[in-house]
Amino acid sequence: MDRRRSEDPARKAAGERTAVPVAVVNSRVEADLIVGMLRSNGVPAAVSADDAGGVEPPLQIGGVRVLVPRSDEVLARQLIADAEAEA
Repeated sequence: MDRRRSEDPARKAAGERTAVPVAVVNSRVEADLIVGMLRSNGVPAAVSADDAGGVEPPLQIGGVRVLVPRSDEVLARQLIADAEAEA
């Protein structure tokens, strides 16, 4: 089943700005892997970490967040759950 969402021109034109965290992990590498998986399924995603742009990994003590637009939250959480179930 292809879960990619179709591009909604109105939403894209509106420039949706509200991002929500869908995962908090222990490293930037793990967050990057999740972001790549989400993007490959058509979900825009980004990494958010308070680690000086990756220069100071010890500052990641609070975790590294994966952010997606609020409108993609349900799909992103389902994709992450499916990936964890397959692991």
